[in-house]
Amino acid sequence: MTSIDVKDLTKEYGGTRAVDRLTCTVAPGRVTGFLGPNGAGKSTTMRLVLGLDRPTSGTATVGGRPYASLGEPLRTVGALLDAQAAHGSRTARDHLRFLAVGNRLPARRVDEVLDETGLAAVARRRIRTFSLGMRQRLGIATALLGDPPVLMLDEPANGLDPEGIVWIRHLLRRLAGEGRTVLVSSHLMNETAAFADHLVVLGRGRLLADLPTRDFIDQHSRPRVRVRAADPTRLRATLLAKGFAVAGDGDGRWVVEGARAEQVGAVAAREGIAVLELGDERASLEQAYLALTADQAEFAAAASASPVSSTLPQEA
Repeated sequence: MTSIDVKDLTKEYGGTRAVDRLTCTVAPGRVTGFLGPNGAGKSTTMRLVLGLDRPTSGTATVGGRPYASLGEPLRTVGALLDAQAAHGSRTARDHLRFLAVGNRLPARRVDEVLDETGLAAVARRRIRTFSLGMRQRLGIATALLGDPPVLMLDEPANGLDPEGIVWIRHLLRRLAGEGRTVLVSSHLMNETAAFADHLVVLGRGRLLADLPTRDFIDQHSRPRVRVRAADPTRLRATLLAKGFAVAGDGDGRWVVEGARAEQVGAVAAREGIAVLELGDERASLEQAYLALTADQAEFAAAASASPVSSTLPQEA
């Protein structure tokens, strides 16, 4: 098993501290979402792990070793930082063959990753003719080429169509299920919620959170319940008398802030009020993330009020 270990990592550019004494471990066997506002230090941290920048202080290692000490790095770490980096005059196949030879990888891996990323049919086309989504798939193919135990991907869903987004989601889950270490930086909260088991969140170069996704959402959101009853007026009065904050949602239901469904259900049962609908409304990852990072963004527009989206359980 190979982990990414960052300890007291600091990077300064002139008078700006892009990464500030960051310590965290990206463990194998799960997908870790790497989140933070623009300027939070995510890209700098990934560059430091990959040896593309030198830290001001601290260490960043993969499997206990600095990236620069790896003799055939593609066999240990597969990375996608910039899908536009491939030379446009090469074909997709030649781009991958060049990297395979330099890392002593078998030629068959080129065809395998072209098939896996859906590029086999365009393998002999010049990269400059590729769409953004096709370049993104080529970048992922490059990351997979050495069959590495560690994957580091920056915005892997960028430019992909809906089918491609579903594909990358399943790919990340499969790679983690095989015991690999998977670190994914993304600004797409809905997608991150769909694939990430764990989150590392940065703000202004510092660690803000390092915990499982479900725990992160629970810690940075307030519980609420939506309920509909046969006698809504009586239920509201009863809940208010018990000290709950109750508001209408405009759809015939009551929204009870700071409560769980079992609490509201127990109150209704004791009073003999028939409940027609009852469910906890869980915050989304986006809502929890914004609650944590509201004052951490380097570039932020004036906030506007927006309703909280409902996530009531759906009928099967």
